[in-house]
Amino acid sequence: MTGMTSASDRFGRRGFLTSAAVGGATIAGASALGAFDADAAFAAPTPSLDPAVTQTEFAEGRVSGIRGSLLHVAGSDGRRHQLQLTNATSVWKVRPTTIDAVEVGDGLYARGVRMPDGSIAADAVWVNIVNLYTTIRGIQKDRLYLAHHNHELVGRTSAETSATYAGSALTSDLSRLRIGQPAQVLGAWRPADDSIDLVRVTVGH
Repeated sequence: MTGMTSASDRFGRRGFLTSAAVGGATIAGASALGAFDADAAFAAPTPSLDPAVTQTEFAEGRVSGIRGSLLHVAGSDGRRHQLQLTNATSVWKVRPTTIDAVEVGDGLYARGVRMPDGSIAADAVWVNIVNLYTTIRGIQKDRLYLAHHNHELVGRTSAETSATYAGSALTSDLSRLRIGQPAQVLGAWRPADDSIDLVRVTVGH
């Protein structure tokens, strides 16, 4: 993944995959630092819309501890991060959610503002997000069997899973997916069983 596209490589198969005042600084919501949807995690950094925000910080890694609204994160590059979540933080885990959905062992990608104490006040956090280029190896009613390099993966589909075919508009119709098709999948890794909750499947770029 860009940003976290390489989660599978970094963590191995199991590792796939309002404003608030913090530390005396005002932290703006996701609209100030950029978009929040799943695609925004892989977009090039955009300048902040808030003149008080001079530099956007990014962090990625595995959640090693949770203390209230503070996440301790072990980065894949060996660095350790402390992410402070506020009532302005947007949290994505398959869909917009809250810090209560974050668990120790989850992987994440975060965007925010560096605080004087070295922590990052998070504007947006994407939990277990994966963006992978795969090949469809099997299709069942509620899942796709996928191959990504040397990894065999299970992608779980739901009523919320959408597809796009050859650049067409998003649709909930998955019936045009075929075995053997190359497919880009966007979703959220499930650490418990290494499957992926599929948000979007793109075929025929």
